[in-house]
Amino acid sequence: MWFVLLAIITAFVLMFGFLLVSAIFCVWLERKVAGRIQDRLGPTRVGGKFGWLQTLADGMKLLVKEDSIPAAADQMLFRVGPYIALVGAFMGFLALPFGFFAVPVDLNIAVFFMLAAMSTEVFGIILIGYGSGSKWSLFGAMRAAAQMVSYEIPMALCVLVPIVVAGTMNLNQVAIQQLGLWNWYVFHDPFTFGAFWVYFTCATASCKRAPFDLEEAESELVAGFHTEYSGFRWLVIFMAEYGSMVAVSGIANMMFLGGWSTGLPVELATLFGDYAALQFTIGGTIVDLGMGLGNTINVIVFIFKCWFLVFIMMWVRWTLPRLRIDQVMMTCLKYLVPISCVLLMGVSLWQLLLPAWLSDVCRWLIFAGCMLGLAWFIRTLVTFASSKPGEGMPGMWRTTGLAGYQGAQQGP
Repeated sequence: MWFVLLAIITAFVLMFGFLLVSAIFCVWLERKVAGRIQDRLGPTRVGGKFGWLQTLADGMKLLVKEDSIPAAADQMLFRVGPYIALVGAFMGFLALPFGFFAVPVDLNIAVFFMLAAMSTEVFGIILIGYGSGSKWSLFGAMRAAAQMVSYEIPMALCVLVPIVVAGTMNLNQVAIQQLGLWNWYVFHDPFTFGAFWVYFTCATASCKRAPFDLEEAESELVAGFHTEYSGFRWLVIFMAEYGSMVAVSGIANMMFLGGWSTGLPVELATLFGDYAALQFTIGGTIVDLGMGLGNTINVIVFIFKCWFLVFIMMWVRWTLPRLRIDQVMMTCLKYLVPISCVLLMGVSLWQLLLPAWLSDVCRWLIFAGCMLGLAWFIRTLVTFASSKPGEGMPGMWRTTGLAGYQGAQQGP
């Protein structure tokens, strides 16, 4: 009994600690990405080594900042709303494996549990907007509810696509079947490849990230559903948002990108666990350091993949302009829902009708095409970064000769 209780407490502390560390890291990363993309000198210059002190100073400021409640607000709803949103984001991590069976609760329906648990975040958002006693907050909450509930439909349909291939909803088994870079489900067939991109688009929208962040549109709603919040409660709201970003990235990683797989066709936990030199007996209990070492590498790889997908979300946010609310809803209902239905039907027919050898040929062709595309993209980044002003984007210098131009001048 005490052992089970200790295990539950340990898992809770580790999961909440990971959520807190991920939120701090995402705040730092968001500032750095925005600074690099928009040429902001502040985030790229100040804050100690790599800007860590600036993020910690922001955290300390929010902890000691006055936490006021508007007179027109509902006291109870205003207080409890942020924590309901945070719990919804936190519950998804309970069934998310970080390594070889390194999961707090191993469920056979893990992926659907995560989607269902994370969908409860919308209740917190509605309470935040309704309880604030502000029309701007209420408008933002209604937009958030409509958007999050709508985009969950194509997102769940896209999750079904790799489930049809894997034959299970247990995330541990799904990841084990993807050992080897070429066995990742994103390369399995054209339908799983398309499902990954549709899922990632829907996940970005469900996390209220630009260009889908209409519930926080500063030009329309001041700050959206959290307009009246400040201090620690405002911090909790954004912890929930960054936690949701990591959680949906974890699902994408498990279902399409091999989970904790390094790309090698071996499981590191069992590979290192086979070495007898790394096994010890302490008090009659066998301690397998090899499996622990292999699983530690798995956890590091998994977290790196999740944070990389979060980086892609931030990259998109600071690159694309914000859509209108009608465009956001039309994109979901008119395009993404039908596309996800076609992908689900297509992968089902693919599994039933296509011979195994032809499926393998298609997998290798998709894999080769993606590797060539990745090589071209990396080459383009390197050559563009090393080019002189005016060579990478010649059209940007055509206005330098016009009268009254105040921008950068092309060097001699």
